[in-house]
Amino acid sequence: MTRIANDPADFADEALAGFCDVHADLVRQVPGGAVRRRRPARPKVAVLVGGGSGHYPAFAGLIGAGFADGAVVGNIFTSPSTQQACTVARAAETGAGVVFTYGNYAGDVMNFGLASERLAAEGIRAENVLVTDDVASAPAAEADRRRGIAGDFVVFKAMGAAAEAGLSLDEVVRIGRKANSRTRTLGTAFSGCTFPGADAPLFTLPEGHMGLGLGIHGEPGLRDVPLPSAAELGRPLVEGVLAEAPAGEGHQGRIAVILNGLGSTKHEELFVLWGTVAPLLREAGYEIVAPEVGELVTSLDMAGVSLTVTWLDEELEELWLAPAETPAFRRGAVAAASAVESADDDGGPATAVEAPPSSEASRGYAAACVAALEAASGRLAELEAELGAMDAVAGDGDHGRGMVRGAGAAVAAAREALGAGRGAGSVLAAGGDAWADRAGGTSGVLWGAGLRAWGEALGDLEVPDGAQVAAGISAFAARIAALGGAQPGDKTLVDALVPFEEELRRAVVRGEGLAEAWGGACRAAESAAAATAGLTPRKGRARPLAEKSVGTPDPGATSLAAVFAALGPAIVAATQEEVSA
Repeated sequence: MTRIANDPADFADEALAGFCDVHADLVRQVPGGAVRRRRPARPKVAVLVGGGSGHYPAFAGLIGAGFADGAVVGNIFTSPSTQQACTVARAAETGAGVVFTYGNYAGDVMNFGLASERLAAEGIRAENVLVTDDVASAPAAEADRRRGIAGDFVVFKAMGAAAEAGLSLDEVVRIGRKANSRTRTLGTAFSGCTFPGADAPLFTLPEGHMGLGLGIHGEPGLRDVPLPSAAELGRPLVEGVLAEAPAGEGHQGRIAVILNGLGSTKHEELFVLWGTVAPLLREAGYEIVAPEVGELVTSLDMAGVSLTVTWLDEELEELWLAPAETPAFRRGAVAAASAVESADDDGGPATAVEAPPSSEASRGYAAACVAALEAASGRLAELEAELGAMDAVAGDGDHGRGMVRGAGAAVAAAREALGAGRGAGSVLAAGGDAWADRAGGTSGVLWGAGLRAWGEALGDLEVPDGAQVAAGISAFAARIAALGGAQPGDKTLVDALVPFEEELRRAVVRGEGLAEAWGGACRAAESAAAATAGLTPRKGRARPLAEKSVGTPDPGATSLAAVFAALGPAIVAATQEEVSA
């Protein structure tokens, strides 16, 4: 149970602030995360680790010499936003480029990818290295679809040491991908974790069982098996990882090993398990190099353990053994290097963007857009617990909270834009940017991008008619499809979005009034969202737990149908045809 909290919605922010205060000699907080207190005096590749909160020491605990230059920190188990990634990168960058490295989750891939594009447009070269070490989450033939779990630590360490040695951005990226290709992890859970403010864990297990193949975002294991003794547990972990040994003899039988606790598994228990794991690895002909036993990549208060093995060659072994000094991990003695105190730069953009001109009519319609977002925010607050429960069946249980945070931020930003005299398109775009920034995660970036596309289609000069509203929704759907890559049948929000967009567009073309057309589109979306209960997920965090998801509707599709139903009254009432009637 996670017991110490004020407002649970502020838990991640308050934890980061406390961490940065405790370790103020090593780190400095910036919007979206933290960076090194002392920057290198000469240009150096900035290695930026990142992901959701709840995994300490990952990610902020790894900031320091020989490791990470900064950490981009999202809400609990939620990808940080594009804006957060950009601000941390700007604060950490010293002239040699940046590389984002993170676990292979859809929200992280989208947000860090978009951040890299924005930074490149500003003249900062940015690359990405994904970690895909979880052997349970996809077969070897589909290794690029695997999750990143505790193997993050080894990949981050290798890249941090390479950057500290002065290697180029291309070389740091090469080493990161090489380390990832040689790293495998398998884990098991004994009990689920509990979100701050929640009164129950995200999942439970039958008495005397464990979940083999866990994720680090509170996901249950892929299958439940009887809880064995330490000796019986060590064998399937070792055999499962060694079965995935990379081809070739470049490692010469030398391996880095991590036995990782997930949050509530005591060190003493891990040491007992090590007594089984280490002999099995040695019997298989391996020499263990500088093993780590402890909590390195956790999942709040989850009870569980994972075994990570990296097959070393001379280059990777040197980097694995290289000195490091961070708040949570120290190895050897870091040589004194020329460094300067980090400036109090918040990493924001250098110049403000001038607002486009707007008409009085569009500003009037913008007020209706704000009212629509307020209605959606209220509806999501009502559904938060229900959406979280849906998501916890095969995911991390954060969908309801993320949607509430995103919608609330969108309302605040839209109100501010309206007060500044912005037109309807700019108000929707501002709301979308704030939604993406505050919610983070896959849903956050998709909703943010969709609202911005809707606003861009609407513009700031006209009050739309039904056809123009439908065109805005088509732009919303097209942006989400292009960004997320999901198709109907993948069990995502697209399963509700496509029927809504198609029915709205067809009804308007048939000559139906917007009120009737919007109502029909909402019914189509609601029906499609309910039908996702029978689907097997092919995208997102629920995919590795696909069978457990069958029978439960997709939370993203469910929330999308609810949001569009809530948006409807204000959007319809303010359209040109309704105002003119």
